[in-house]
Amino acid sequence: MPEADGTTATAPASRPYTAWPLENILFSAALVARRMPWADLPARTLGLDALTREGLTRRLVTHLRGGRDGRPVRLRTPFGAFLVPLTRAHAEDLLARADRAGALGAASGLADDGRRYALSPHAAPAGAWDEPAQDELDGLTAQVSEQLVQVLAARREDGALDQDRWHAGMLRLSRYVVLGAGAAEDTLLSELVSSAGPADGRTYEASRAAAVRRRLEPYVTHPEPGSLADRLTAAGGSGPETLLAVAHALALVSTATSTSALQALALLAAGAGAGAADGVTGFEEAPDAVGLALDRYPPLSAVVHPVRAPFEADGAALGAGEDILYLPALWGERGEGERAEASWALCANLSGCSVARFAALVCRAVVRGITAEARPVLLAPRFTADRLPDTLDPRTVAVALTAADGPGAAPDGHGAPLSGYGVRGHVGADRLERHADTLAACAADSGWDGSEAGERFRMILLAHADRCARAAADVRGAARRLSG
Repeated sequence: MPEADGTTATAPASRPYTAWPLENILFSAALVARRMPWADLPARTLGLDALTREGLTRRLVTHLRGGRDGRPVRLRTPFGAFLVPLTRAHAEDLLARADRAGALGAASGLADDGRRYALSPHAAPAGAWDEPAQDELDGLTAQVSEQLVQVLAARREDGALDQDRWHAGMLRLSRYVVLGAGAAEDTLLSELVSSAGPADGRTYEASRAAAVRRRLEPYVTHPEPGSLADRLTAAGGSGPETLLAVAHALALVSTATSTSALQALALLAAGAGAGAADGVTGFEEAPDAVGLALDRYPPLSAVVHPVRAPFEADGAALGAGEDILYLPALWGERGEGERAEASWALCANLSGCSVARFAALVCRAVVRGITAEARPVLLAPRFTADRLPDTLDPRTVAVALTAADGPGAAPDGHGAPLSGYGVRGHVGADRLERHADTLAACAADSGWDGSEAGERFRMILLAHADRCARAAADVRGAARRLSG
């Protein structure tokens, strides 16, 4: 309204909404439930989608939006207090505004157990794959194809991709593409780059960063022609900024290939994202299996952005000390016509990341290279294109590869070949072995020491681990016979 001097008064910005105690409890339960994917099984088996984690979370978010104009809500959880945007559009707009205002601190990942961990620091000098030429794309395809030969040759006798060999092969491929053939066998480099310390562990992060720089320096000082390091060095020299960019690229490419590419193969096998092998070369192109995997199951599944300086957004004043939680699982799939950007899934930099786009290109090249000669068959978990799971842990994904025009590898009903059940048997044996390892690791925790009850529980865990290991051996033996 007009003031005495003829100016118009501006309404003071309001504070963000604060959730009620019961809403805090329900939201906390939704966060904790991310650790228990098996909790959905009874509801999904009975077709009660409204009682799954996804269904309950969707109803909770709808409730939180009601009466609050869709603006962010401050929620308290066992993992801390967060300002939670209630739509994807609001979340990305809020964070983009805060970023432009210089109000955000370094982002950190939020693990399913509430632990905050440091993310790969963003670094991408100008010219880092912003507009790749066709000859560069052809060179990338050739590099990926060369490395896929070893990955595909390491399949089990039943045609299934072995989890451990897939992971090791994708890390090798990532080192080859980013640094060249000389780094392909440098497994220690991948371990250094991928090790994530606590978000507040400054001493640990500083020592790890120094170790990465020392390990990378020879590859960047004398880059191998055709590698990404060679391109980045040509654009920005071989100084500290280039070293950071190369480390960032290796981290993102390793994640995209080892995790998102496997998820994309599972989606393709289920009939989702069928555009992945259609020659798509950029993340901004039509949706495909890789884009769907990155968007629906982003490696950065929960990111905390700390507010370091006050700013205003959507009529609300946000003060320093707030933590904005970016949690894609709250919002479901993007609407029709909405496009995902690789940096939201792989890199916490809100202004975009050309290195993340490069990582998505490599991921697509992997999927195209595999599907050019083979057809993926989903062994586990079982789902269909019209009913995709809320979460898709890559450790639970089992995919077999068959001839592009051949029969499926998995049994589909009465009369199916016994070899298909052999494939499933190997998958089940893998799960039992992982479960045995988890139980044994839990039993080895020092927290059980010091009491008779603790020792008793430890013996129970070890007994279960032994039974699982023996069952895995029996199942694997039967699977070998069924596989012929």
